This record gives sequence, structure tokens and C-alpha cells, in this order.
Amino acid sequence: MKKIVYALMATVTGLVLLFSYRTSTVPESTSALADAPSSGVATVPKTTPSPSASTSSGSSSTSSGSTSSGSSGVQTSSSGLTDGTYTGQAANTRFGPVQVQITVSGGAITDVQVPQYPSESGRDQQINSRALPVLVKETVQAQSAEVDMVSGATYTSTGYRTSLQSALDQARA
Repeated sequence: MKKIVYALMATVTGLVLLFSYRTSTVPESTSALADAPSSGVATVPKTTPSPSASTSSGSSSTSSGSTSSGSSGVQTSSSGLTDGTYTGQAANTRFGPVQVQITVSGGAITDVQVPQYPSESGRDQQINSRALPVLVKETVQAQSAEVDMVSGATYTSTGYRTSLQSALDQARA
């Protein structure tokens, strides 16, 4: 009888240890991983917004971008996009909000930034460091919100497309 009790206790102890084992060190590497995807996505965009007056890129940049681009009056008849920088509404996903900012020049999308995306856990950072550059590249190529979903990043892709469509609607207004 004692052997059964000891075996049962050893099994329970083993299961507790197994389920409490952490496979990654998220707290220590969170800041390093959070900086890597952010800088990887924003490396290309940082050079473009600087010449276009980064002082107007606050929360009111959407309206000021629209009015300043309206005064420019530069539009391409095929796309109907007005030059300027437009920030889409943040799309809430299961893992956090996703927000897209586009820069339109010559009636075409020339730059895409993702200022807000899920990055709480190491898994979020891993997924988004791979998915966001793909989505940004496809947006510039497609010149629309009709971009393919990234496998393994369904929620981020859906939120990205929603926010991108919001920014495009502002650029057409």
C-alpha cells in the first residue's frame, strides 16, 4: 500500500514539474525582442516620414495629413489616392490591437508602418517579426488592402487588413 502512495505522489510531482517548466525566458528578452521587430518593420519607414514633416504624425495626423494633402491636390486618376500620410483605425484582435499607417506619394502607396501590433509575449513577437514585413511588402506591391493572409498570423493579418482599409479610405476621401 505504501508503494502505491509513493508512486502516486511521484507521478503527481512529476506532472507538476513538467507543466511548470518554462521553455523560454520571456521577461529577460522581452525588451530585446520587442525592439527587433519594431526596428525591422520601421527601418524602411523611418527614412520616408522624416522629409514629410514628422511633427504632424500625432493622433491628429490623419486630419492634418488629409488637409495638407488636399492642398497639394496631387492625385492619380487610376488609384484615386491623395498624397499624404494616413493612419488607419486600430483593429482589435484577440491578441491586441493592430494599426497601420501608410504614406502616399504620387498617388501610390510608397511606405507602410505598423505603429501598433501585439507584442506582449515572446510568441507574439516571434509571429509578428515574421508576418509584418511580409504584409508590408505585399501592401506596397498590391497598392490595396487585397493582401494575402500570412500563415500562422491569422489574427494579425486580419487586423492589419482592416486597419489598412481604414487608412486607404481616408486617402481616397
